[in-house]
Amino acid sequence: MSAFTEDMLKSMANVERTRQARLNSTPERFSAEEKEALLQAFHPDYSTKGFKVLEVGPNKGEKAPVELAQLLEGKSLLQGVAVDLERVDYDVDVLVIGGGGAGAAAAIEAKRAGGDVLLVTKLRMGDANTMMAEGGIQCADKHNDSPAIHYLDALGGGHYKNIPELLEKLVTEGPLAVDWLDKMGVMFDKEADGTMVTTHGGGTSRKRMHACADYTGAEIIRVLRDEVQNCGVKILEFAPAIELLLDEAGQCAGAVLLDYDSNEHLVVRAKTVIMATGGAGRLHYQGFPTSNHYGATADGLVMAYRAGAPLIYEDAIQYHPTGVAYPAQIYGALVTEKVRSLGAQLVNSQGEAFMHPLETRDVSAASIIRECTARGNGVKALDGVALWLDTPMIEIINGEGTIAKRLPGMLRMYKKFGIDLRKEPILIYPTLHYQNGGILIDENAETKISGLYVAGEAVGGIHGTNRLMGNSMLDIVVFGRIAGIKAAEKAKNVELGKLSLAHVESFAKEMEAAGITSDVPSPKLLPVYTHGRNAR
Repeated sequence: MSAFTEDMLKSMANVERTRQARLNSTPERFSAEEKEALLQAFHPDYSTKGFKVLEVGPNKGEKAPVELAQLLEGKSLLQGVAVDLERVDYDVDVLVIGGGGAGAAAAIEAKRAGGDVLLVTKLRMGDANTMMAEGGIQCADKHNDSPAIHYLDALGGGHYKNIPELLEKLVTEGPLAVDWLDKMGVMFDKEADGTMVTTHGGGTSRKRMHACADYTGAEIIRVLRDEVQNCGVKILEFAPAIELLLDEAGQCAGAVLLDYDSNEHLVVRAKTVIMATGGAGRLHYQGFPTSNHYGATADGLVMAYRAGAPLIYEDAIQYHPTGVAYPAQIYGALVTEKVRSLGAQLVNSQGEAFMHPLETRDVSAASIIRECTARGNGVKALDGVALWLDTPMIEIINGEGTIAKRLPGMLRMYKKFGIDLRKEPILIYPTLHYQNGGILIDENAETKISGLYVAGEAVGGIHGTNRLMGNSMLDIVVFGRIAGIKAAEKAKNVELGKLSLAHVESFAKEMEAAGITSDVPSPKLLPVYTHGRNAR
């Protein structure tokens, strides 16, 4: 018995019928003018709905997604709550907030630099988007490539809005970051002679995607998590930060945590703080499904914003073009871009390949949405429409066994539900994937607030307004390492004054003056799913 419906099977027959012809013909890439028109008409970032103009804070007057704006202008979890800041529970040099790849890299380097480091996380160590990353990590380390070429690819992919100094750091330190991971024991795919296996990603002019099959993030987290523990970093799990602490001079001086076990507030005094709280996918912007882990609720953006750190490109979101659209049990999960880099084509209900398989992610997502809506060429799937990703082409092009070798995780995931992607195409639709915008940092990973550093998806500006595949896995390591080293160095010369939450009250007064009243708890910490509805 097939896992697909009768209507899906009829459409699948069109995919199979046209496969041989498509093997010999790949659609041309869109022109620059076609891309711009496509984005303006169909990408969610360009929609007139789904955004709100911020009325208070460092980015007053700029637009942000409604769901994020509600938190940025929400009610602090500590508003009206008495916290004894004289009773310090932890006193350290460096506080790392977040237990994903960026936080782990930062903690390792801060510890190696001689800092007394505490890493806190609201879930378990390693519960992060890093763990769920599949496709790989980019870096220019082959003879036909260079950081300069990588820079140009990422600059074009980011619509020329990348902060130049940050992008330069990303690409020039990229090979060092991958070598750092390799020497720590990350098991990258390699040829028999030890040469790294690399593939293309969307928008890239060279093969520079390094991977560990299709579970690259899980492998990187395995190694980083072990190293964090082995090098003696103190770890506190299930204790999310809910507000930053400043001292009377405005320096970042630690954070207030909420201990999930005791429901008590904990005070951490720290000479420097590294924010590595990740993205915002679980806010489900504009009702989209998400590929993100359970804790991705923009906590770091909210806390930093309330303390006075400006954001950049907070309205720029990445919708991964290929999220699972069927079956329901894995709805919204990521189908890595690596599937297309290995030869799978995006195909509509009529069996037509309607776009080049390796356009940039924003263009790909917009093209899929257009095909399903304006052109009516989608396939009915669950409560919506979807398109085919013709995965059997991978084995036809590369030989039998390629999927089992290069995409073993995805093969297992689909087989649980009776779908063999070696023989059957799969249904996809864009899924909320990445927070392109975030907290503004300089090339040392420091914010406008002295002593507050940021790394990972909570950062904005590195990727401009659209990120290329594999560059996020690179930035968590590059800027995680930078943040850890710089924070530990700075901590050696910091003298903290009296701990304060005055900025929380000041922000509340600014909201009151602007006529804003809110009962939205902020930060959100965890999403709530009731009666099939998204967190609200």
